[in-house]
Amino acid sequence: MKVKPTSSTAPRLGQLGESDLRMLKVFKAVADCGGMTAAELELNVGTSTISRQIKDLETRLGLTLCRRGRAGFALTVEGQRVYEETLRLLGAVDAFRSSVDDIHERMGGPLEVGLFDKTATNPKAHIGQAIADFTERAPEVALQIQIGTINAIERQLIDGSLHVGIIPSHRQSESLAYDLLFDETMLLYCGAGHPLFEGPNTRLDWKGLRAHRFAGLGYHSPNMEASHRAGLKRAATGLDQEAIATLILSGRFLGFLPDHYGRIFEQDGRMRPVRPSLFRYDCGFVCVMRRSPAPSRAALAFRDALLQAHGGVEKP
Repeated sequence: MKVKPTSSTAPRLGQLGESDLRMLKVFKAVADCGGMTAAELELNVGTSTISRQIKDLETRLGLTLCRRGRAGFALTVEGQRVYEETLRLLGAVDAFRSSVDDIHERMGGPLEVGLFDKTATNPKAHIGQAIADFTERAPEVALQIQIGTINAIERQLIDGSLHVGIIPSHRQSESLAYDLLFDETMLLYCGAGHPLFEGPNTRLDWKGLRAHRFAGLGYHSPNMEASHRAGLKRAATGLDQEAIATLILSGRFLGFLPDHYGRIFEQDGRMRPVRPSLFRYDCGFVCVMRRSPAPSRAALAFRDALLQAHGGVEKP
């Protein structure tokens, strides 16, 4: 039986070197990909090499970081904590590198951007144009875009693992700076087979909606705010727009979706908006960056490209 090191037997970590950073990057990739085999393409090295580096890291830290076997790959409790600290450490290293680049007035390295889902179909969102303009200005920057929830993107901005976020505007944090980009219209939808799917529903009001099962996002968002104002109790929960759409398509739930996204299902006859003149709300999307430490030149240049692509809207 493997004995977990106590405070008196655990190895002293000492100073971190370049080899430690390399092993931590391998560990991060394995955790992000969900296993060593899945990380092969990401790291462009074989599984045996990855396994050896993870073993070396576990020996260096005196901790078991992950479980590997028939049940699949999983981080241990200690491994999850090391993963979270690795994100902070690598984020700080990238921030240092970006600061040095700023001193030399050049832009390079990675730029991590977090994006709320289902914005690509919004005709008011010109994020693609902003990316085109940015890559012309900063060709050496490695742009990395990930999709996430509002809360996850805000949390990663604050801890430094993301540089720029694009999310719906809701409550604001004093640690973050916001620039308005574009807006979005949310309509209430039902799926085929729902009692409201066939009728005109011209007499239905907000109070009458409470008799129907509602599916909403399970975290603070404009979606949650709108449903609370209307007194709609969540009967099912989704963590992104596709999850809400799937619940609506069951024909058992009502839910809010962006009109540009819902239109795809509406054209197929699988979904329809319920009294769209009444059951609707608008929300703005903002570019978000943390205030301190100061964003890198690349992050500021990306924000400028976003503002220019969306008409240079002033801060809300």
